[in-house]
Formats: sequence, structure tokens, C-alpha cells
Amino acid sequence: MRESSSLGPMTTLKTERLNLRSFRKDDVDRMAQLFANSDFMRFSLGVFTQRKQTVAFIEKVMGWDRAGIPSQFAVVLRGEEAVIGYCGFFYHPEHAIEDIEIGYRLNPDYWNRGLITEAARAVRDHGFRDWKLSRVISLIHPENIPSRRVAEKNGMRIEKEITFRGFPTLVFAMTREEWLAQGDAG
Repeated sequence: MRESSSLGPMTTLKTERLNLRSFRKDDVDRMAQLFANSDFMRFSLGVFTQRKQTVAFIEKVMGWDRAGIPSQFAVVLRGEEAVIGYCGFFYHPEHAIEDIEIGYRLNPDYWNRGLITEAARAVRDHGFRDWKLSRVISLIHPENIPSRRVAEKNGMRIEKEITFRGFPTLVFAMTREEWLAQGDAG
């Protein structure tokens, strides 16, 4: 489901248990707590130790929203207000990666419930259905077994291993044609 706002190309995706909505400035405090959590930031470049890092992240994705390009979503349980993570699209042209990545992180208190898989599927479907993307990828550290499982449940397969930001990284990929063939388009 896609809802637009008069404020710009903001989108809300709804799943059985989640609302995936655009980030807002008032999400900074909650996201700063999450970005400071070492489990939340495992397999990344490290925890955010300064509030300005969280502000920069939120301003970046809000800028993508304003520009009308695929962006990140704040993940919120239906019927609640607190952000428990993020899931959406990332761009990495500075690393010579042309594909759009589906990236995600979830508050560890909510792990092992299938929530981020549910979010990633909604984002994947949104990318193929609404944005007409031809292909999506997920960049995952080989030892990050939970994220690998999410990508696999999202219909992606390992395509290759690369070095990304100095770390070994598996590129999981799915094309629009594969998505259509799996019958996930409905």
C-alpha cells in the first residue's frame, strides 16, 4: 500500500504487523539510542558515538524522500509510535556499486520474530511494483547469518563476494523478472 502526502513524495508501507514510514526529525533521539547499540550496529563501521551522526543519517534519507527517490523507512510496530529500526533503499555510487541496496537494521529486543523479513519483503515489493526497479541487492558480511537468512527469505541469492568498505561482503541479488516469476508481485 502506498500513501502520498501533500508534503512531498512520502510513502507509508503497511504489513500485517508493521508500518514503514518516512523518517521525521523527531526520530533523532530514538534512532540515536539504536545507533549507539553495539548489537544494532553489528557488522557495520561501528556505533554512532555522536548525535550529529544520527542527524546526518536522518537528513540524508529525508533528502532522498524530498527528491522523490527510493529511500529508507522507519520501522514501527502497528499501533505503536516508537521506531524499532529501519528498512529501505541505499545507494553506493562512491563504491562503484550501481545497484540499489535493500538494507535493514532492527532493535535487538525484536529479533527472531520475522519482523525485519516482513519489512524487507514489503520494501522489495515496493521497489519492483512502485519504483519499477530492474534489480535489487543486499550487501551482507559473510558471518552475518541472520541478515543472510532475511535476504534468502526475500528471494535473493548470493551472486558474488566483494570487498565493501574494507570488509568481505556477499552480494545477494534479485531481478524484477525473478520477482515476477516467484509470483510475489501480487
